[in-house]
Amino acid sequence: MSKLSQELNDYFFVQEREEKITLEEILSLAGERIFGFLLVILSLPSALPIPAPGYSIPFGILIFLLAIQLVIGHKTPWLPDKMLKGAMKTSTARKFVQMGLPWLKRIENLTKPRLTYICTSFSGRIVIGIAIALMAISMMIPIPGTNTAPAMGIFVTAFGMQEDDGFIVLAGLSLCLIAGVVSASIIFATIWGGLSIIDWIEQYFKK
Repeated sequence: MSKLSQELNDYFFVQEREEKITLEEILSLAGERIFGFLLVILSLPSALPIPAPGYSIPFGILIFLLAIQLVIGHKTPWLPDKMLKGAMKTSTARKFVQMGLPWLKRIENLTKPRLTYICTSFSGRIVIGIAIALMAISMMIPIPGTNTAPAMGIFVTAFGMQEDDGFIVLAGLSLCLIAGVVSASIIFATIWGGLSIIDWIEQYFKK
């Protein structure tokens, strides 16, 4: 099976594409690794350190739907037809893919099938699904600082899933835990006042 980075590079930069591209068309690349592939693709725009206005909420909804399906044991994902037919400008997709390819290649150099039961067992997929669902909820909250880190946690976890690499999945879940704590602190600070963890760390190092 070809590396995801190579497939995305060929799909977006070697082959001819229409002006707009749908999620259904991108799924043609997925094959048997469709859950991990979908989650990687949907979390990528928000995981990158560049503004992705308008994508965190709709992609967060899609990610949440996929995560719930993981929890209840679906082997193949279901998405509403309207979402599958939803289109994005190919130029916009290329920008995200171009930004993400170096990160994909770095992670690919670290991945190999190991601790596969974490990725394939029913209990493992429940834990992964719950963690991703919580991160997807954070992505949908319109408060600065609650989108990027959760999306990064989803991205790393999903990449480990699609490569059957339980070690990378555990790293992604650890990142999800950290992102969840940071996001929760930002939400509490925004609603009830006080300092978030990020504010506290900044003040600590300014001393």
